[in-house]
Amino acid sequence: MELQQLRYVLAVAETHNFTRAAQRCLVVQSALSHQIARLERELGAKLFERTSRQVRLTPAGVAFIPAARQCLDAAERAAAAAAAAVGEVRGRLAVGLIPSVTAVDLPAALRVFRGRYPRVRISLRVGASDELTDQVREGALDIAFLGLPTTARPRGVTAHELARDRLVAVVAPEHPLAREASVDLLRLSAETFVDLPAGTAGRAQSDQAFAAAGIDRDVAFEVSSAEYIARLVEQDLGVAMLPSAYVPQLTGVVTVEVSDAPARVEYIVWSRFSRTPAASAFLAVLDIPVPSDTGA
Repeated sequence: MELQQLRYVLAVAETHNFTRAAQRCLVVQSALSHQIARLERELGAKLFERTSRQVRLTPAGVAFIPAARQCLDAAERAAAAAAAAVGEVRGRLAVGLIPSVTAVDLPAALRVFRGRYPRVRISLRVGASDELTDQVREGALDIAFLGLPTTARPRGVTAHELARDRLVAVVAPEHPLAREASVDLLRLSAETFVDLPAGTAGRAQSDQAFAAAGIDRDVAFEVSSAEYIARLVEQDLGVAMLPSAYVPQLTGVVTVEVSDAPARVEYIVWSRFSRTPAASAFLAVLDIPVPSDTGA
């Protein structure tokens, strides 16, 4: 079994097409097909079902993919560690973030990082805080930026607090509350809400605040993007609560202070057990202090 064969298998699994996989891997299709066939003979199992219209993973292929990806990741980390030993940072930097992160100017930080370490391949993934934490813990991400209620803390990862913020109400310009300087949760509870999906960390900030006050509210619209929340609010379909440091980026809505608003904490997290040279270098770019008990 060879690493190149694993790369070919992953490319086919992700593109569902041998031609596109060969193009991605910069190899002719016949060579890619030949190597995958060799691997299937070695394994004694077919990894793909091929038809004239599509390519699908077999049950054996579905079982094979996660371990193949881990193997390639381990090989990449080994190469990066060897390079770091002679003073070169390379490999990958996989970063995750919530859409409303404000404590760090991430695009600017990534630009600085890429200028210093051009041989590092950077990838970026947007998601919910709980999903991103899981992906850091599992090794799919090296670094993630989260937003959590003050009652929660990232588990199973190393976490550094970046900033604290309070939520504010966001309403349409023509909404009656747009003329108010401040509002409380009881008054807001009479409104229809636009919010993040139930069960997410971003939603929990508001849910916990209303529950603690013994107040029910109606969340009629659930969307996964803070920007889309603002678009619905702009049309006066509901009101929302978003981090005060984030809302200046939005247009077409009015911000109203909430006297008893919930707070949230932004964190940067990384693996508790291992840290790639690229991840260490990125933390240094951000001037994030690194505990001595984590790996390098």
